[in-house]
Amino acid sequence: MALLEIRNLSQHFGGVAAVSRLDLDIFDSEILGLIGPNGAGKTTLFNVISGFYTPSTGSVALKGERVSGLRPDEIAKKGIGRTFQQTVLFMRSSVFDNVVTGFHMNYTSGLMNQFLHTRSAKDEENGIKKEAARILEFMGLSALKDELAQNLPHGHQRTLGICVALAANPQLLLLDEPLTGMNPTETLTTLDHIRQLKDRGITIIIVEHNMKAVMSLCERLVVLNHGEKIAEGKCEEIQDNKAVIEAYLGKERR
Repeated sequence: MALLEIRNLSQHFGGVAAVSRLDLDIFDSEILGLIGPNGAGKTTLFNVISGFYTPSTGSVALKGERVSGLRPDEIAKKGIGRTFQQTVLFMRSSVFDNVVTGFHMNYTSGLMNQFLHTRSAKDEENGIKKEAARILEFMGLSALKDELAQNLPHGHQRTLGICVALAANPQLLLLDEPLTGMNPTETLTTLDHIRQLKDRGITIIIVEHNMKAVMSLCERLVVLNHGEKIAEGKCEEIQDNKAVIEAYLGKERR
């Protein structure tokens, strides 16, 4: 059984179908690339999977359990995390505090215990801070933990966004253009981190326009155009697909 099953999924805005009759399986511990031209429906699909949109028709199921129609926080608790096309951070908070905030859905001690500073709440808070430090170390941001998020270069802000998403301990991670604004060195480092996340058992769907990076990273690609799936397969198959070349990759080859 697939980790994530999408069946007959459509998302309409007025008379426009941003996603149309999509069937898609995402398998455990794979890195799936979701590509297509601007306006193809990629971010809309992420918004449906993560609960920001309720689909017009069809369903999304995680490990056999339907999640479409749940609130974003409920879906996050089920194990789906994401980053956003536009950087979403607490810009006037430190790098470290941004990651700590990402753990808020996993608090177990309860609001009253937190308010009263009980031992269980203190122990949980200390554990969260240690885990936040480990995430920053893994993603290479430890040296910047006390820096305000607004003072980070854009590439580091994108990396911090991944750190915040990891704080929710996702089984499935949706990365929406994570390499935007990164220089070549940052890009290579981030690709290596993504591969390591996969090795740790996290399944990843990545939307990215850096086709060289996508081809080097992904095991399988799905191509959307005008909200419809026009191709699916291994990278070498997609590269030679005439419909894909015409819709998207052809622009890169001219």
